[in-house]
Amino acid sequence: MTAAESPGPLASAIPVDELAALGLIAFTTTRAAGSFGLGSNEPVGVVMDRWSALLADCRAAGAPALASAGQVHGAELETHGTGWRGWLRGRDRDGHVTAESGVAMAVTVADCTPVFLAHPTGPIAVLHAGWRGTAAGILEHGVAALAALGAAPEELHAHLGPAICGHCYEVGPEVLTAVTGKAASAKGRLDVRAVLAERAASVGVRSVSLSRWCTRCDSERLFSHRGGDAGRQLGVILRP
Repeated sequence: MTAAESPGPLASAIPVDELAALGLIAFTTTRAAGSFGLGSNEPVGVVMDRWSALLADCRAAGAPALASAGQVHGAELETHGTGWRGWLRGRDRDGHVTAESGVAMAVTVADCTPVFLAHPTGPIAVLHAGWRGTAAGILEHGVAALAALGAAPEELHAHLGPAICGHCYEVGPEVLTAVTGKAASAKGRLDVRAVLAERAASVGVRSVSLSRWCTRCDSERLFSHRGGDAGRQLGVILRP
């Protein structure tokens, strides 16, 4: 089978079944699709072929536009409209928002949490939430951005995708304090997805689901930065 005939990234991805009922396609890519990181030592052409295959998958699913950006562990978001096609690569953004169909949006992750937000009437978002972004309020920013598009927080569904689990993620006291808001004096385990779930509830999101996949425990299927991987997977969402 040639590269052109090979299945695209969606074929081996982990789907977000909870969002399918809303007419959405949301998923996290896996090792089987290869790394989508643009800062690795892999040949540029190999990585670009993967992005091209992803764009082809998105087009086939009904989204001819694909937005991404360089992640910087912050809380800045970009809102996307229609009227464009192809792959848009922005800078210094950790989340994407749209109220339009036909726009796919992607964040790069490898232990950080891909956060998928969706409203039944249309608005959607995908966020890159590591501990820094979580502490900076990226989830709250995402919910607020969707509210500005008419999506009430209590009507949203949030899905917290594959990420490093609390058992695998040991951090310093400064990280625990920054993320939980509680003083810590020693290292401890941090479950970022659990914190994100609490934060979602605190801003009115009533429907929250969590992936069972851990990037470190399930490193045969997913890339893990803590596990020593240079590879990166994507969290992708689109409404056809």
